[in-house]
Amino acid sequence: MTISNSASPDVGLDQCNDNPSFTVGDMLKIGESLFSDSGVYCGHGTDSAWDEAVCLLSFVVGLPPNADKSVLDKKLSESQVIEVKSLFQKRVNERLPAPYLTGQAWFCGLLFTVDSRVLIPRSPIAQLIMSFFEPWLSHDPARILDLCTGGGCIGISCAYGFPEADVVLSDISSEALEVADINIKQHHLDSRVSTIQSDLFTALSGQQFGLIVSNPPYVDADDLSHMPEEFHHEPELALASGFDGLDFTRRLLNEASEYLLDDGLLIVEVGNSSVALEEAFPTVPFFWFEFEEGDGGVFMLTREQLVEHAELFV
Repeated sequence: MTISNSASPDVGLDQCNDNPSFTVGDMLKIGESLFSDSGVYCGHGTDSAWDEAVCLLSFVVGLPPNADKSVLDKKLSESQVIEVKSLFQKRVNERLPAPYLTGQAWFCGLLFTVDSRVLIPRSPIAQLIMSFFEPWLSHDPARILDLCTGGGCIGISCAYGFPEADVVLSDISSEALEVADINIKQHHLDSRVSTIQSDLFTALSGQQFGLIVSNPPYVDADDLSHMPEEFHHEPELALASGFDGLDFTRRLLNEASEYLLDDGLLIVEVGNSSVALEEAFPTVPFFWFEFEEGDGGVFMLTREQLVEHAELFV
């Protein structure tokens, strides 16, 4: 959303019912103040209290993602004020991330259905998808695997980027795959995007891919115990990965080469656990992407590199 902050009357949430003649700008300023004062954590697609308010209000009013400042003077109906107020209060009282309140989230410029069965999409891998993984892919992959897909956002976005590719969305959680199936249908990609329930590669025997992309669980035990309350509404299965956050990634490194074509690439997000990964495998030539936005923590290895260092991953 491109709406930027601007001055607006100093009015509180408790005054909304007394004066229904509020503009978009009024309500956004109210939400920003409320969220700032309440200490809500912004990290599920937004990075400020203002953007949190924009997310919730836009859902109610139906504002497009490219709305500009001209909408700030738009008058809200009384019912819209009441609905926005309710969402603002839920955001504060229940500490539910905004996308769980709206049931939707944006990723790679695409709208996806989300709920508490899946993580809210926020991976910097989006920036790689939107640049078609250039210059690292030598050619468009015919088959792509989104491992630990959750709601399918990464894999479905890859399907848009590579319109000739077949994409497999894999996850250990049947509940997550229910959401992924919803998103496949929502984006009309049933003909070349499919889901499969699998613990890592167990249900993918004999299959190979030109590109494997994964945003697996990588949160270490200490980080998990100190995460803001908002994160504890997300499925722990998709977050926690042992003492150092690398339980899943170690298994992935050990097995991935068998499921990659000779010129295939493995791209994995490990977030803050990148430090532990480098310490665990100091001689492995991880390539770390640098992003204009986001914290990074995404590495790439070729199949050749995985094979060359295979003995380290056992």
